[in-house]
Amino acid sequence: MKTPKILAVVMAGGEGKRLYPLTSERSKPSVPFGGRYRIVDFVLSNLINSRINAIYMLVQYKSQSLIEHVRRAWSVPSTLPGQFITVVPPQMRAGSDWFQGTADAVYQNLNLIYQHRPDIVAVFGADHIYRMDVQQMVRFHLESEADVTVAALPVPREEGSSFGIIAAEGDGRIREFLEKPKAPPPMPNDPNRSFASMGNYLFNCDTLISSLEAAHGRGENDFGHHILPRLLQSHRVFAYDFSTNVIPGTRDYEEQAYWRDVGTIEAYFDAHKDVMGLKPCFDVFNLHWPIYSSNYQGPVAKFIGGDVENSIIAGGTVINGAKVRNSVIRREVFLEEDVEIEDCIIMDYVRIKRGSRLRRTIVDRYNVLEADTRIGFDPEADAKLYTVSPTGIVVVKAGRPGLQGPFGSVPPLILDR
Repeated sequence: MKTPKILAVVMAGGEGKRLYPLTSERSKPSVPFGGRYRIVDFVLSNLINSRINAIYMLVQYKSQSLIEHVRRAWSVPSTLPGQFITVVPPQMRAGSDWFQGTADAVYQNLNLIYQHRPDIVAVFGADHIYRMDVQQMVRFHLESEADVTVAALPVPREEGSSFGIIAAEGDGRIREFLEKPKAPPPMPNDPNRSFASMGNYLFNCDTLISSLEAAHGRGENDFGHHILPRLLQSHRVFAYDFSTNVIPGTRDYEEQAYWRDVGTIEAYFDAHKDVMGLKPCFDVFNLHWPIYSSNYQGPVAKFIGGDVENSIIAGGTVINGAKVRNSVIRREVFLEEDVEIEDCIIMDYVRIKRGSRLRRTIVDRYNVLEADTRIGFDPEADAKLYTVSPTGIVVVKAGRPGLQGPFGSVPPLILDR
């Protein structure tokens, strides 16, 4: 079987309204995750680990943070032809409009596809936490003689009404797309689960070009709502079962088909719990399938004293007599004496002064919390100062970068949001 030439188009323009205020100054793919990553690092790592090295990333909403992150963390050697990760803002090539939807974003950049003329175009989202060997999906695509393949995640049928659901035949050929149906159809070989679309697609190049041109003529702009349902009538459209995807190095204690859409504060918060502990259900440490990110050159973490339990502590952080439990503490955070942090996410360049108590709180970057601050104990008081999610998670909006970090003024070269 001939090895196909693959071009990846990563959709990274998401506004992420439900993640506000974490997205008040950055796009959803640029939101930090875990001890050292951004959300976008997961899709890029999956593509690179899958030997797909020609990648265009389409950005739009508050994209500067994402552009700076990709510039610093994702430089690809230019000596080898066909290997690149290039950020593409709206070019207005088809008119004066910004991207009007996922399909319109790719349509406005068809010139890039014409230029490379690949056999297959992988159109992937940039806002999920998961590992995936895309080459296994490509193999299924070729063996099925598909024109389009949609990555599908098996979910319990009782949860299917929260997803876009795929009705498929036994061989995976898709009959119908159903948007959050009340009675989700079962998978062909599993009456207890349904296929949910993951928003990741493989297109034969000619099929993609012709369908985008036709959709533009009809004023249609979305893959899920417009392009794919129409292609069902005329093309071979298949569902790839993500649960069959095997990643080397995955431990027995992990959730084998782990995939999370971290599109809400609750989902984002819960996904951090999934990477913590001695046997996490998603173990970020995997030598065979690493998640890449920025090459941080700062100091190691320093523990002057205190008590840390089941937590992730990133480089440059100083814990000086604080108690930290079930929390993620990112880079260059300073926790002073008698600070207590429980079930929290503390992002980069934050200083929390002595006597403060935080519970079920996300503190975004560049904040200084004064002595004896209390967050997460009085919902009414918290709501007057911060954003509080429906389940009571408190989010402290990012401070102003460049003015004051935990160790003084933050050097301009590392300023980002």
